[in-house]
Amino acid sequence: MEARISLFREMLRTEPHNTTVRFGLANELFKAERFEEAVQELRSYLSQAEDEGAAYGLLARALEQLGRIEEARAAYEEGIAAAERHGHPTMAQEFALAMSDLL
Repeated sequence: MEARISLFREMLRTEPHNTTVRFGLANELFKAERFEEAVQELRSYLSQAEDEGAAYGLLARALEQLGRIEEARAAYEEGIAAAERHGHPTMAQEFALAMSDLL
C-alpha cells in the first residue's frame, strides 16, 4: 500500500493539478486508514474538480472515522447535492441513509 501511495505522490509532483491522481491518492490514504491525510487530499481534489458525489462520500467517511461528525454530515449534504445535480439518485439516497446513521 505504501508503494501505491508513494507512486501517487510522485505523479502529483509532476502533475500537481491532475485531479484523477489526487483522488486516487486520497482513496489509497483512506484504505491505509490515514484519515487526516485523506481528508486533506479530498478537500484539495474537491477544490479543483466538479465531483459527481463519490469524493464527498469518501470525505464524509474519513471525517466520521476522525470523530468529526458535523463535518461528515456537511460532506454528505454536499455529496447529496452533487449526486442529484449529476443524476445519481441512488448515491444521494445512500448518502442520506449514511447521514441518518451518524451519531
